[in-house]
Amino acid sequence: MINLPNDDSTCGWYHSLPQAKCKPYLKGDQAADYVVLGAGFAGLAMARRLAEHKPNARIILVDAQKIGQGASGRNSGFVIDLPHKFALEHPDPEHKQKLLSLNRSAINQLDGLVGKYNIDCQWSATGKYQGAVGERGEAYLDHFEYLMKDLGEPYQHVNGSELSKVLGTNYYNRAIYTPGGFLMHPAALVRGLGDNLPDNVEVFENSPIRSLSKENGNWSLQAEHGVIKTPQLLLGTSIFTREFGYLKNRLLPVMTFASWTRPLTDHEMSIYSGKINWGLTPADHAGTTLRMTKDRRIMIRNTYKHVPKYGSSINESAKKQINAEHYQAFIARYPELCHVPLTHTWGGVYAISRNFTNFFGQLEDGVYASACDNGVGVAWGTISGTLLADYVVGASTSALNDIQKVTGMPSLNPPEPFLGLGVKARIQMAKWQSRSER
Repeated sequence: MINLPNDDSTCGWYHSLPQAKCKPYLKGDQAADYVVLGAGFAGLAMARRLAEHKPNARIILVDAQKIGQGASGRNSGFVIDLPHKFALEHPDPEHKQKLLSLNRSAINQLDGLVGKYNIDCQWSATGKYQGAVGERGEAYLDHFEYLMKDLGEPYQHVNGSELSKVLGTNYYNRAIYTPGGFLMHPAALVRGLGDNLPDNVEVFENSPIRSLSKENGNWSLQAEHGVIKTPQLLLGTSIFTREFGYLKNRLLPVMTFASWTRPLTDHEMSIYSGKINWGLTPADHAGTTLRMTKDRRIMIRNTYKHVPKYGSSINESAKKQINAEHYQAFIARYPELCHVPLTHTWGGVYAISRNFTNFFGQLEDGVYASACDNGVGVAWGTISGTLLADYVVGASTSALNDIQKVTGMPSLNPPEPFLGLGVKARIQMAKWQSRSER
């Protein structure tokens, strides 16, 4: 039995968009040269690149939900060029340079697509801030500066008074600004990419695949009202890859939660007195991510949960508690805006591995995957999906060589219940240790 996505219906990004055009669901018997399962950043990139390589092939892209409703449309809207978190600690400089090159290739690709198709998604080359609240955060920030020097990447110190003019709050002691990242509206970007695929890509939405089997050399994907048969299956299914029997004991399902305000009024903006359209990530990884969007909403993200049953692991009581925690973080930074409500609170599930390794390549004959983005789905999903399509059709590029060198096999997890207990304890410990930065 395949456990399906069960995302909440309260994603602020999705609610801020107009009603999406309806795409058909899968019905009847279908045959395709290639099937891509999962229409997030990875799956969309796979389908697009396959179509470019094989313009006369029939390519089917199928998703259990509407495009933009899953994890790719639920992140905080950062497209980060730098190696992320633990990848930045890697001892091999060449490894980190390859990651940097791959991420920037993804950003260039997305930048070109946004311009070509005029995708209205608040796409902007604003860079990002990495902020520290207290001594613990400042120690992490000092280490981040060391890593930037080691990587040879540009950065700028921003002191508290300068930073408050940007953020509209004096809550932070200082920050380091890096110029290479982009900000965007993730649900709008994913939807825009899905609306502008090549003509030989056929999209089926709201069509969860309930079983996968092989018959006479073809893979058979069974949905509620139809079936697809194909010799070549590409999985852009992230954590759900394990539901099809692959990487089953190697991926950890983690859900991150965010909340945001309604758009601030003109009067509230005068009280706020900061700038529009910036993003700050915490120097301490378990701290608070903060954003001001182009449409004047303030976003808070600082909650992580282990979700073995995906969205079903979180009930309404838990979401109310998360909203309350986010509100406390919000008014700590903006007490003068305490009357402004957090109108939406939502979560998104992603996959991490214990050794922070991404999987890329062939799982078995005719089945390929890019899985386990370790929390950097926009850039990594885009470039890994693109290069997986290259790999499947036999196209050789230097970028394909690079991604094969920086990926591997996610490590095995301990059995349950030890896995769940360990992950929960680790998240709680990180939350307690980082309490001064939240």
